[in-house]
Amino acid sequence: MVIDVIFVEYKLTVVFLYPWASITTKKEVVYDIGFFYIWYMKHISILVPKGDVALSCIEGSFTVFNKVNDFLAASGRSPLFKVQLVGLARDPETYHRLFAVTPDLTLDEVSQTDLIVIPAVNGDMHQVISQNQDFFPWIVKQHHKGAEVASLCVGAFLLASTGLLDGKKCSTHWFAANHFRKMFPDVQLVSEKIITDEGGIYSSGGAASFYNLIIYLVEKYAGRELAILCSKMFEIEFERSNQSPFIIFEGQKGHDDEPIRKAQEYIENNFSERITVDQLATMFSLSRRNLERRFKKATSNTAVEYMQRVKIEAAKNSLERGSENVSEVMYKVGYTDTKAFRTTFKKITGLSPQEYRNKYNRQAIAS
Repeated sequence: MVIDVIFVEYKLTVVFLYPWASITTKKEVVYDIGFFYIWYMKHISILVPKGDVALSCIEGSFTVFNKVNDFLAASGRSPLFKVQLVGLARDPETYHRLFAVTPDLTLDEVSQTDLIVIPAVNGDMHQVISQNQDFFPWIVKQHHKGAEVASLCVGAFLLASTGLLDGKKCSTHWFAANHFRKMFPDVQLVSEKIITDEGGIYSSGGAASFYNLIIYLVEKYAGRELAILCSKMFEIEFERSNQSPFIIFEGQKGHDDEPIRKAQEYIENNFSERITVDQLATMFSLSRRNLERRFKKATSNTAVEYMQRVKIEAAKNSLERGSENVSEVMYKVGYTDTKAFRTTFKKITGLSPQEYRNKYNRQAIAS
């Protein structure tokens, strides 16, 4: 915990906050021996990286944590969070040629913090990582001193560069998933998840889903009541855990295995047909075992999983744009078993085919 000390007369009051409990649960011990008032607050350091940064991640997390303090003040309670922007220098960072963000402190001025928030960064990730590499030793040092660390969206690339994610689960924007896997093979990417919590190392899914992670942290530190209040105030869906309905499957072709790339193209061009692994192996002069091993290595999917994802992506497109019913779409993408289609569809998207159509089809929405 970070301690703020305020001088008051004739007593020492120590207030212990339990972040896993409701904010109303606290313990005060008063000592008539001094002139200090000590209040334990959660110190939050929101990083101000160099390069192209998603400004909403900085502004959004800053606003939500401070709004919790406003809610507490409105009920006559003391603030819980001390939120500061931390950069490599005090100079303002200008994003999108329009918006300047001025850090409150530099790394050297923060001896200890409780939570480090890493916002999303954009552009060439190798270049962005190089620009911000001076953050990494500080993040690692603070984590070893007890700080928790949260990456928002593709801020996961910076967090992974510290080494703290090695062997751990992590999420990021689904669009960057293939690139992330290539750059950080030692990290267990779960791109369908909106929130991961690996013992105080957190990550969020893509884009605006970072708000779900911030609400999750509010609940952890300030209690469920305030988390629900923030959820309602900012109109953030509470306890949303899956970003699968938003994922657009694009076959992972950033590899050098030419026979596997041709197998992928064949699957994508013939998704309405019944294709077997043995058929693919024969077509590209590979043993079944060799094809399956190389397919998994090249695409991070088994051949069967790849065929399923291609079919379901085609089904999603039809459900979004067409007027066919679910059964017609099922046959169109090569399924004949209704139960198998519905089960696979829900496994990949998190929704049933009808739920998906109702959510994204213009005609269904308007009806």
